[in-house]
Amino acid sequence: MLIILAGLSILTGFLSGMLGIGGGIIMAPLLLYVPPVFGLPGLCMHTVAGLTIVQGLTSCVIGALTHKKFNYVSGKLMGWMGATIFAAAFVGGSCSVNLRDSTLLGIFGLLAFVASLLVFVPTRTDCEDPDVSEFSFSRLRAVTVSGSVGLIGGLVGQGGSFILIPLMTSCMQVPTRIAVGSNLAVVFLSTLAAFLGKAFTSQIDWLLAIPIVVCVVPAAYFGGQVSRRLPVVILRRILAVCIALASVWIGMLALQPPHVLNCIHG
Repeated sequence: MLIILAGLSILTGFLSGMLGIGGGIIMAPLLLYVPPVFGLPGLCMHTVAGLTIVQGLTSCVIGALTHKKFNYVSGKLMGWMGATIFAAAFVGGSCSVNLRDSTLLGIFGLLAFVASLLVFVPTRTDCEDPDVSEFSFSRLRAVTVSGSVGLIGGLVGQGGSFILIPLMTSCMQVPTRIAVGSNLAVVFLSTLAAFLGKAFTSQIDWLLAIPIVVCVVPAAYFGGQVSRRLPVVILRRILAVCIALASVWIGMLALQPPHVLNCIHG
């Protein structure tokens, strides 16, 4: 199991650093379905959720620091969007008690699919080496985008960070490399809150978390280095594929019977 966790952590850590996403939407299904393929007992969703948070937090820290070294992290963008998505996710999570999971997941999956298409919307200010010091954005659009994703994500119990990048590039006209780097910093705030909540309530299997942290650190760093060298057009295509796969995963969850969804979200 530790070897499998190490391998999955290398994959998801690399993708997180390269694409600027937390990686939880990729890690969760892998943790659920891969161990049984190798004849190992399946992990319960409580354990998966805890390990996914550890992976996401580690990826965000290492990835953000790596992209910051290249000057692709906007502190102002992080402040406005990070605070908004944190508050909106809290509100969404608090209001989700009486809403149907399947309907919400269907909406979220549709939003993810649309986001995968938005990746291909041209960004007027995009270039291979944008200058973050000369970058400006609409605060109203930043709050609207992050607030909407945070609210819906909170309602369905998903982070939604992978949707932010295409919305940044299409709706806010943020250069791709700045969107990738800044998104990791934005997601760090909400992921940290979730991590602390699970850590203080003993929902993290620390023994299984060890290989995740050890492997994600170099993988996320290497992913950030590769991201810097990849042409923007290739980066956007890879991101689109990952978001599309995530939307399929969410759609599959939406089709599950209510008792299965309750087990998964539990």
